[in-house]
Amino acid sequence: MWTADEIAQLCYEHYGSSLPKKGKPEPNHEWTLLAAVVKIQSPADQACDTHDKPLQVTKEVVSMGTGTKCIGQSKMRKSGDILNDSHAEIIARRSFQRYLLHQLQLAATLKEDSIFVLGTQKGLWKLRPDLIFVFFSSHTPCGDASIIPMLEFEDQPCCPVIRDWANNPSVEASSNLEAPGYERKCEDLGSPVTKKVKLEPGTAAKEVTNGAAHPHSLRKQEGDPISPGINSYNLTVEELAAVTRIAPDNAKVIDVYRTGAKCVPGEAGDSGKPGAAFHQVGLLRVKPGRGDRTRSMSCSDKMARWNVLGCQGALLMHFLEEPIYLSAVVIGKCPYSQEAMQRALIGRCQNLSALPKGFGVQELKILQSDLLFEQSRCAVQAKRADSPGRLVPCGAAISWSAVPEQPLDVTAGGFPQGTTKKTIGSLQARSQISKVELFRSFQKLLNRIARDKWPDSLRVQKLDTYQEYKEAASSYQEAWGTLRKQAFGSWIRNPPDYHQFK
Repeated sequence: MWTADEIAQLCYEHYGSSLPKKGKPEPNHEWTLLAAVVKIQSPADQACDTHDKPLQVTKEVVSMGTGTKCIGQSKMRKSGDILNDSHAEIIARRSFQRYLLHQLQLAATLKEDSIFVLGTQKGLWKLRPDLIFVFFSSHTPCGDASIIPMLEFEDQPCCPVIRDWANNPSVEASSNLEAPGYERKCEDLGSPVTKKVKLEPGTAAKEVTNGAAHPHSLRKQEGDPISPGINSYNLTVEELAAVTRIAPDNAKVIDVYRTGAKCVPGEAGDSGKPGAAFHQVGLLRVKPGRGDRTRSMSCSDKMARWNVLGCQGALLMHFLEEPIYLSAVVIGKCPYSQEAMQRALIGRCQNLSALPKGFGVQELKILQSDLLFEQSRCAVQAKRADSPGRLVPCGAAISWSAVPEQPLDVTAGGFPQGTTKKTIGSLQARSQISKVELFRSFQKLLNRIARDKWPDSLRVQKLDTYQEYKEAASSYQEAWGTLRKQAFGSWIRNPPDYHQFK
């Protein structure tokens, strides 16, 4: 059908051929992260894989994002014209929403083939049954999925832990967590935790995940979900380390790969103790700022939310009979733990109940590729050797969507690259994937559809602001309320006055 390496290679090739030099890292000086959504289409006459005839599929990148930054809360704007979060995963998802809006427009105007077909309810559409979407990221998402047990033969890429913790527990374990260039530093260097163990020719490979060896068959590479051996989303890392001490050559779990994401107010905090007990796992976290706290939840948290509510968001749910879910997540070569990914994206929400019709916690397939992104921190670090100057994250973010008009969007600091203070607030100073521009695209879609063909959710009351349209997506809001109540109660939400634009 398809493999993790095929998805990674397709994304890397698209990055090289379809994205311009503008917005990419400066060679030997900067690094970035890459994420994308890949559409996979299965032929209608081939229902499943067979031994003789593997399923032939068509793969296409439909959205892509790069980036490592997010803005502090003091820079947020009530006009919806700035990107609060420019991590690659979030840019790719917002670019995907732009693609979905365009496809809905094609479906509604009956101009061309679309990924959508008519649903059973008036004014609603659903995804064609021969299509699925796979999410790719060159690195494990920041936050809970990046808290990975480290074996004693591995090097911790993070800043050293302060050793007088016992005498001064209030001191941060690293005094430089929010220093320039650090935001995702702790998650982008070092040998992967998943180690391949070479066996005799003709035998299955093995992977060492979280310090324990597991059989690794070709079938799992192709898309089978891999169940974690230990359901530990509610364990501390100290407890997790205690049950994962068996490793090659008797290696022990002695530390964890660190995440720069901070625990949200209201959650139990990290201990900050040296070694494997540094982090508490399973918690909601916000992305770090540089002296100015952000209100952006970690990518692990956002991706877990997508796995319950879908990737389409509240606005697009007005036109959809069911959410648009990802079928699989593929991670590039980097420090990685299958069990941590499973916990962060699925495990924390797996006991949800009473979700509205169509919503549910998805059995997401989670895979890792052996292919390294050439502009990742690790790859650039290895190539630059003795190059002068410090290696820093690229300040720009690139958005690409499979749409006919202005598919590319390069931003810095949340605005299109080159924006000046004088032009902020103008149409030219808006990213194509900013809230206000996606809302504008949504309104254009509405204007192209006769009012009597609108879905009921848009006809029962007069709606005006972005907030009103979001709140009117009742099934989505009910599902979101259930998710917060049962699993993500400490989620940081922006005040309503940040959503009052028209």
